[in-house]
Amino acid sequence: MVQRRNLAAPYGAVLAISFLARVATGLELSVNNHAADFTLSTGLGPAISLSCLVHNSSQAEELLWYRGDGQVALKDGNKVNISNICISPVNESDNGVTFTCRLARDKSVQVSVILDVQFPPQLSGEETLQVEEEKDVTLTCNSKSNPQAQSTWEKDNQSLTLQQSHHELYQTSEIFQLSIKKVQKSDNGTYTCVVQSPLGKGTRHFHLIVEDKKPVFPKEAVIAAVVVVTVTILFGIVARKDKFFKVW
Repeated sequence: MVQRRNLAAPYGAVLAISFLARVATGLELSVNNHAADFTLSTGLGPAISLSCLVHNSSQAEELLWYRGDGQVALKDGNKVNISNICISPVNESDNGVTFTCRLARDKSVQVSVILDVQFPPQLSGEETLQVEEEKDVTLTCNSKSNPQAQSTWEKDNQSLTLQQSHHELYQTSEIFQLSIKKVQKSDNGTYTCVVQSPLGKGTRHFHLIVEDKKPVFPKEAVIAAVVVVTVTILFGIVARKDKFFKVW
């Protein structure tokens, strides 16, 4: 127990000294003039710059940038007391990503910015599906948007009336599915996935063709009949083998 206290005391003293030094000097960072963590809203395409600045420092301070948990490579002239990074072009994968500026000698001194990248639903195109009558089929829309969009289904340019036990919906933030159980001829038509957000609308069309049900052959009965016929022929040959030998 004495040894543990002796080992912990110097470490605790270092933290205390570091904290007191920061309080005494007022050492802090800011990113784009924000001294605390913040969210930055932006759109797709145009580059955005993040500028990290050291305040109240009496010496040259090295800065570090992180994207999520990964460190960003900086040039030598972009590390001391002020550091800038540029995100270009901004795309959907940057949404929700955290960029953090840290003091190299004391990583607890930091400011983080979360990117809020806003973009409309992005889906389009057409697909033709052929399915046999009384089979199941699933129509799938893959769509991302920020803010999250509202999704609906239409059939032949009219709102689809969902029938219990015949239609099923499945939805996540990126997937919108319509499943049709035991399709009938009446299910023929064009289905449209409509995804609408305050920033715009996206659609995808599915042309569903229901084909006639193919006749199903009873495989087990056919196999059994072949076996019976084969065995009967063999027994017939064995029963009349004497006659066959006389002929030959």
